[in-house]
Amino acid sequence: MPARRSAQWYAGDVRNSYIHRAWMRRGLPADAFDGRPHIAIANTASDLTPCNAHLNEVARSVSDGIHAAGGIPLNLPVVSLGETQVRPTAMLWRNMAAMSIEEMLRANPIDGVVLLGGCDKTIPALLMGAASVDLPAVVVPGGPMLTGTFRGVPLGCGTDVWKLSEEVRAGTLSATEFQRSESSMIRSKGHCNTMGTASTMGLLAEVLGMTLPGLAGTPAPDSRLLEGAHATGRLIIEMVDSGRTPGAVLTRGSFLNAIVALAALGGSTNAVVHLLAIAGRLGVPLTQDDFDFVGAGVPLLVDLLPAGRFLMDDLYRAGGLHAVLAEIRDLLDPAALTVTGRPLVSYLDDAPVYDREVIRPRERPLQPHAGIAVLRGNLAPDGAVIKPAAATPALLQHRGPAVVFDSVEDLRARLDDPDLDVTADSVLVLRGCGPKGYPGMPEVANMPLPAKLLAEGVRDMVRVCDGRMSGTAYGTVVLHVTPEAAAGGPLAKVRTGDMIILDVAARRLDVDIPDEELNAREPSAATVKAFAAPRRGWERLYVDTVGQADTGADLDFLIGSSGDQVSRESH
Repeated sequence: MPARRSAQWYAGDVRNSYIHRAWMRRGLPADAFDGRPHIAIANTASDLTPCNAHLNEVARSVSDGIHAAGGIPLNLPVVSLGETQVRPTAMLWRNMAAMSIEEMLRANPIDGVVLLGGCDKTIPALLMGAASVDLPAVVVPGGPMLTGTFRGVPLGCGTDVWKLSEEVRAGTLSATEFQRSESSMIRSKGHCNTMGTASTMGLLAEVLGMTLPGLAGTPAPDSRLLEGAHATGRLIIEMVDSGRTPGAVLTRGSFLNAIVALAALGGSTNAVVHLLAIAGRLGVPLTQDDFDFVGAGVPLLVDLLPAGRFLMDDLYRAGGLHAVLAEIRDLLDPAALTVTGRPLVSYLDDAPVYDREVIRPRERPLQPHAGIAVLRGNLAPDGAVIKPAAATPALLQHRGPAVVFDSVEDLRARLDDPDLDVTADSVLVLRGCGPKGYPGMPEVANMPLPAKLLAEGVRDMVRVCDGRMSGTAYGTVVLHVTPEAAAGGPLAKVRTGDMIILDVAARRLDVDIPDEELNAREPSAATVKAFAAPRRGWERLYVDTVGQADTGADLDFLIGSSGDQVSRESH
């Protein structure tokens, strides 16, 4: 058994050891410092992160499990990011949350950590921070909410917000009815019940090997979540005793498994930037192209909004994540391990499917080729992504004139102008929404459609943006255009009327003008004026050091890890 890291603080009879022990003796007995493992519960519970508000209850079950296994549980509140609440975008602070988590795990006398997350950025930030420290760590995903209904129809939170709001703008749903749906949309504790980013990252945390097998996707109100949290508390003690850290679990095979699962699940495009960032903390070779090369041929098996019909509690009822993975077991790396020390595939022997409408058989998928397509061309030299499963098939090959918006404010000011020169064949282009430009790469790429086209019955158009879109969103939306406009990307030079060519099958995104002309153009002055220009604080640090979407949008000085060692005493 390896020596306890916490003994560096607590062992011995010198003054500093006395200080470390004495200030913790607020109910802890003397034998709490006799070599028992001290476990942090990194808890993102917050009333301002509604999807994580129940995690204090989950933390109590984790604590009970740690106690039962002979450990000392220690609640460690960490930065929490409420996707629906913070402005300008939660993505602005993902890296800050990851950095603060990393520093607190390293600085404190702990031997291992249980990571409690749910809302979109919390699980990625927790994994990034834990990977950089490489102490034994395990995730407890907070789980999805239960399905609500409105007018007798199930509601998918996020996805149906986009749908219903467009119906209001189209005049087919009253504002009063729209407001009535609010209390129906969010029925219970938990994160979004669609296959948005929260659901995607919770499930992928398990595919990566970082959760107790079988736990991810358990609905937040389900008592089995608390049972699994208790078991996770016991598991972390065994992990500490075995010295099993994220570096032993998160291998390239684990990330490739996550890409395969992302395609089969119809998961969020945001998983691309999060998985790249986590891999970057570990030095695992992973590129944007891996998502296309590995995932493009994987069939879409889960019939879940926004790509399908059902919701997360239906997936759990139908057999859950393991039932999906069993269908594509031959595509998974059999050597990739989990936090238990056993391979992921070893948990798939008994994983029946109970509803073949929710989880399709391999021979009858929703789509034969799903995954994330990576596009390149003179409009995206370093790549852009699109989610074909959420797009309109007829628009995946399209040529149309650009209608350009220089900023989100410009979009909102002009989109519904009846004199806007736009047709269903136009390509809406929004720029200045990348990591540097906004700042933080917000979820605005799924632009609303012009009101006059909605009134004509149009419900999808090709849209191009250097920002992101919610994992709950849908449509033919080209995202993460890299380099972004604020980093010198050609998107800043596109003009209204330029012909945009999208060819997903050929993996191309181009503007149909000669390269010489495009290179000679100056960036739009209105776009440049709208770029973020913070003078101080986190935003200044972020804009000065953030990378592009194709590498995970991490800060350049955070890539890699520093381990768990602290060289100097505090007194």
